[in-house]
Amino acid sequence: MRVALRDIKARIDATKKTKQITKAMEMVSAAALNRAEQNTKRFTPYMDKMQEVVTSIASGSRSARHPMLASRPIKKTGYFVITADRGLAGAYNSNVLRHVYRTINERHQSPDEYALIVVGKVGLNFFKRRNMTIIDSITGLPDQPSFADIKAIASKAVGLYANETFDELYMYYNHFVSAIQSELTERKVLPLTGFEGTVSSNAAYEYEPSEEEILEVLLPQYAESLIYGALLDAKAAEHASRMTAMRNATDNADDLIGQFTLTYNRERQAAITQEITEIVGGVAALE
Repeated sequence: MRVALRDIKARIDATKKTKQITKAMEMVSAAALNRAEQNTKRFTPYMDKMQEVVTSIASGSRSARHPMLASRPIKKTGYFVITADRGLAGAYNSNVLRHVYRTINERHQSPDEYALIVVGKVGLNFFKRRNMTIIDSITGLPDQPSFADIKAIASKAVGLYANETFDELYMYYNHFVSAIQSELTERKVLPLTGFEGTVSSNAAYEYEPSEEEILEVLLPQYAESLIYGALLDAKAAEHASRMTAMRNATDNADDLIGQFTLTYNRERQAAITQEITEIVGGVAALE
């Protein structure tokens, strides 16, 4: 019985240590989430103005044309997938990866029909294990990434579309809704669409040099900004998912500690009762 009590006590101590770790990770993720939300909010006005200018040119001019605005026959599809570098974030990674994997298997019959660009070690390892076509990847991004951190991979993704390595580009990530909710998002990045009929009546620009030359510079930047904005959004969702997962783990640890403590007290009471019974029995035998 004493051995059993020692085992239960050891499990209580181990669970308390685990609880300390999960609680600390929850607090770290909460702080990271707060900064990630601020980053996303600061980036939103830039994206709004960028979209306003691009929309004004793309839908307000009949002469302005650019390859990134034109659809072409689809021979190969690009998939830009945003995941995390580590787990312990609930279903954050698995939701995206399962959806992308299922989508590719449903849409394509051959590896030659698609190519993957992957952000995050979890996604990279997932697709590597399945021998899927990966043409670029990036891992080790900071919790609060700057545009400089992802400019190379964003520029390459846009460049691969421009040189017709693939004919369309889809992006998959978790959209941050709140601290307890995120939404799996599929977004078509290239070719750029959705500009028709969205020009504000207050938007009036004079272009110098020509509209075509402005689009030549602006559209790649706009596409790269879409990718960066999605990454900021996904980072906020990642921190929120990890915070929630660690909070649930902490709550579960509390429940286990309560159960173990109750079992320990029962076993201890049973051991005391047994010892008293043996003493009483011994005294009675002596009489």
